[in-house]
This record gives sequence, C-alpha cells and structure tokens, in this order.
Amino acid sequence: MARQKFSLPEGTHTVAMGVGDLNGVLRGKRIPSTHWDTICENGNALSIALLAIDMTCDVWDTPYVNFENGYPDMHMFPLTQPVACPWEPGVAMCLGYAEGMDHQPVPIDPRQALVRQTERAAAMGYSISVGTELEFYLLDPETLQPPDQGIQVYSLARAAELEYVLGPIRQQINEMGIPIEQSNPEYAPGQVEVNIRYDDALLAADRVVMFRSLVKQLAAQHGLLATFMAKPFFEQSGNGFHTHHSLWKDGSNVFADNGKLSELGTQYLAGLQKRMPEMALSGATTPNSYRRRQPYTFCPVNTSWGIDNRTVGLRVIEGSPSAVRVEKRDASADCNPYFLLACEIAAGLDGIEQKMQPSAMTEGNGYEDESAEAIPVSITDAIAKARASEFMSDVCGNDALEILLQQAEREVGFIEAQVTPVEVDRYLRNF
Repeated sequence: MARQKFSLPEGTHTVAMGVGDLNGVLRGKRIPSTHWDTICENGNALSIALLAIDMTCDVWDTPYVNFENGYPDMHMFPLTQPVACPWEPGVAMCLGYAEGMDHQPVPIDPRQALVRQTERAAAMGYSISVGTELEFYLLDPETLQPPDQGIQVYSLARAAELEYVLGPIRQQINEMGIPIEQSNPEYAPGQVEVNIRYDDALLAADRVVMFRSLVKQLAAQHGLLATFMAKPFFEQSGNGFHTHHSLWKDGSNVFADNGKLSELGTQYLAGLQKRMPEMALSGATTPNSYRRRQPYTFCPVNTSWGIDNRTVGLRVIEGSPSAVRVEKRDASADCNPYFLLACEIAAGLDGIEQKMQPSAMTEGNGYEDESAEAIPVSITDAIAKARASEFMSDVCGNDALEILLQQAEREVGFIEAQVTPVEVDRYLRNF
C-alpha cells in the first residue's frame, strides 16, 4: 500500500507524532528526522493498549486488548503535514492515525467513530462544520492554585496580566495551523477560554486533541500548569466544552433561513435534544465531570433549548447566513472530542432522517423549565443510560463503548474508595 510521504520543515531534527487515546489525550513518539521516510512508509509500531488506557495510563483487561491476546501492536502513520514548533527549534509536530496489523482501522480508535458519522453526513449530501470553545485553568505547578485572584471575566486588564502565556497560545498555535479566534479570562481566577474557528467536524476534533496538548506544553514553557479537568475547584467555575454545529451543502449553511434556524436545522436540534440524556457519558467521562452540572452555573441540567439563551442545554444562535448554528453546552473540557462529536452528529442526523421536532422553546430560565427532560447529573446515571443505549453502541462501536464504560466504572470505584479531606475535617475530631 502506497503511503503519503510528508516533507519536513527545513532544519527539523525531530518529529513528534501522536494519536488521541481513549480520553483524547495526544500520545505517541518522537522520531529522528533521519528515520522519517521509513515511518511514512512503514509506520511506527506501538501497543494497541494506547487506545485502552485511562488518564493515569493504567491498563486493565478489555474486550479488545488484554493479557490473553498479549496487548498486540498497531502502527501509527502520519495524518497531517508536520509543522515546526515555534517554542522548540528543530522539532516539528503532526497528528497520526492508527492502523491495525491487518492494515485496517483499529475498531476501538475513538477517531473512527467520528469518521463514520462524517461519512454518513457526506452520503446524505452534507458536510458538518463545528466550532469549539474550551475552558481551562492556568495554575502554579507546585501549589496547584491560580496565579491571580478574584473573578475578572472578560477583563482586558486581567487579559493583559495573562498575556505572557495567552499571547503565545493564540499566536504560536495559530502558526501551527489551528485557527484561534480569540481568548478571554473566564469566570474564575486562573480560568480562561479559547475559541477555535469552525471547520469540518473531523478536522475540528483533530484540532482539539492537538490544541490541548499544545496548550499544556506552552503553559509549561511559561512556568504554569494548564488543566482541562472539568471541575478542579468546587467553589469555582468548571471547564466546559461548547460545540457549535452547522450543516453545509454546495457552500451554503442549510441551517440558515433568512437569519433564523431552518426546518432542517430544527430537525437536527430535535435529534440532539432527544439523545442528550443517553449520550451524556460521551461529554462527561469522570465523576468529577458531573460536579459541573449544578443549577445556575451556566452548565445545563436538562434538554431545554432556546434562542441566545445561556441557561438552556441547546442554544440557537441566529444572524448572518454563515452564523446560524446550534450550540450544545453540556460537555466538559476534558472529554474525548471524537466520541463527543460522533454522538452529537449522529443524533442530529437521526433528527433529520426521522424529521423529528423539538419540544416547545424555553423562554426565560432554562433551569426552571419543569417540562424539559433532565440529563444525568451523576456518572452512575450516565453509565446506566449508556449501557442501555443502542444508539451509543452503534455510534461508538461495541468494544469502544465497553472500554469507555469500564473506565467510568473504575473511576467511580477509585473515588468511592477514598476518604476525603473534607470528611476528615468534619468528622475525625467531632465523633
């Protein structure tokens, strides 16, 4: 099989190439430039376990890769053109893709779930565009506390204080091919948001995987720890991952109808609304993720929808033909973008195919809309809904979903096996 041979930027001595793992963390290898042509032709061998490990790199027996089959190899090939890393002279980075020893896609590769849905959309005559908004914290790596104090959301003074790290994040990540639209301080000390310009859904997810890795690398260069953890501080704002969907055909946004959401867009919205409860695990994969899901926190707790309303789960944005879109607001910044977008797009396309209609629009406070269906606010509820969901199994694949479920169940076990400092503080001396 002929492989694409990507050229290297002048002066490159090392290529960093990785794939998104079970949690969308970029993992891979650093390769000498002298070995690059061989990698392009033959790939780089590494264990399939990379796609079935948790965020701490713990390994356990899964249906697809386990001690019985010896944790076999897969090969990683370059997917994108290597781009020079501005803060590391001589190093270029690129995204890779996974291929089994049979030269076929790896069934448990999360990216394949999204590939299938983009191909489904193409067969229907559409392309899906997604814009992504991610929040994260910048912390002192020793104290794990923010370097600043107080909430200064959108403050240009606070933005200037953080420019020594946010400036390079915007500029240098832009230089690496990820189009950053803007950054701003968010609703907590040390918290910021960065928006990535909308594009093809698969490319959007690839960029999120790269972006999170690059942000962590850049923050470290400036003496900070960047974390996309959903809720690092209970009393402070959580880190969300908002996705903005639009559907395109022949260069036109078919969600737009004279500045409003079209009938097709309304059907897509209805599909998202119907599946939000059962696909919750795709956007919130740890017990910590569900600590975000509190009323009046700008994180939704139900499937309500409305126009330019930030209290609902699904926010419709109207305007120019290219701007009309549906924003889904419940996911956490640490989830896997491939599983998240695959489930969202599958739900939306179901809505179109089945000509679904959403519930009545919410006007006012979405948290008080008693007619809206609740979405899981605990991971145990999310696990139960995902296990019972044929939709989730169809979208993710049986083995991939089982591994995601097993990880979630393991995380519940780890958390429940702990005695927290709060418990010690409240109970040890008083009983």
